[in-house]
Amino acid sequence: MLLKFSKYQGTGNDFVIIDLTKDNFKFSENQIKKICDRKYGIGADGLILISNHDRVSFEMKFFNPDGSASFCGNGSRCAVLYCFHQGITQSNCSFITNDGIHQGEVLENENIKISIKSPVLVDKLTNGDFEVNTGSPHYVQIANSIDNIDFQKHCKSIRNNEKYFQNGINVNLVKVEDDFLDIRTYERGVEDETLSCGSGVTATALAIAYENKIEDSLFVKTRGGKLKVDFERLENSFEKVFLTGPAKFVFSGDYDL
Repeated sequence: MLLKFSKYQGTGNDFVIIDLTKDNFKFSENQIKKICDRKYGIGADGLILISNHDRVSFEMKFFNPDGSASFCGNGSRCAVLYCFHQGITQSNCSFITNDGIHQGEVLENENIKISIKSPVLVDKLTNGDFEVNTGSPHYVQIANSIDNIDFQKHCKSIRNNEKYFQNGINVNLVKVEDDFLDIRTYERGVEDETLSCGSGVTATALAIAYENKIEDSLFVKTRGGKLKVDFERLENSFEKVFLTGPAKFVFSGDYDL
C-alpha cells in the first residue's frame, strides 16, 4: 500500500502525520512500529493520524514508536499546524485527543499554542520529586546538573522501577536557571531521550511553579528549542494551562507500507 505522509517537527520532536479525513484505515501495531523506525521506515518520535470529528475541527490520534497510544503536546502543536496548512482549519481551532478536547492557535512565525486539559494536579513525593499528569504521566526531578550524569541509566532506573514498570512513566530532569528551566526528557514508548517533549515541558514547568509559588508563566529550554508554559495557579493544581512554541513542516512523500 502506497501511503501519503507529511513530516513535521516541534522543537526537534518529529512526527509522521497521515491524513485520514478522506480515508478510514486502521494501522496495526507492527505497521506503526515500521513507520516510526529510523532505519527501516520513515523514522519519527511518533505517528499522528488526523480524522474528521463532528464536534471539533479534527480528531488527532497519537502513537508512540512502540505502537502505544497517548497524548502528545508537541505532536498536538504539529497537528494544528498541519491542519492549518491543509486548509482543514483556520488559525484558531479545536481538536480532540485521547484525553479530551483541546484548543489550538497558529500565531506569528508558525508558533503554535495549544491548551492542556485542566485542572492539572501536582503531587510532591516524599523524596522531593514530583508526579504530574499533563495528558501523559510524568516524573519530575530537580537536579543541580542535567549534563554531568549518566542520563539514560538514571532515567531508566526510574521508568523501569516496580512502581512504574507496567504502565510506564516519562522522566524529566530539570535545572532551574534564573529566567528559564533547562530540561531533558526520557520518554516512555520511545524508550529514549527525545530532543523535546511538550507534555514533559508542561509537567516540569507546573512542578517548579508549585514548588516556587509561581503564578503565571515559565520559559523552558529543551535540547530542541524553547517553549513557554502559561497557567493560573491554585493551591496544588493549575487551570488555564497553555503550551506555546515553534513547529515546522519538514517534508512530505509516499511510503510503501
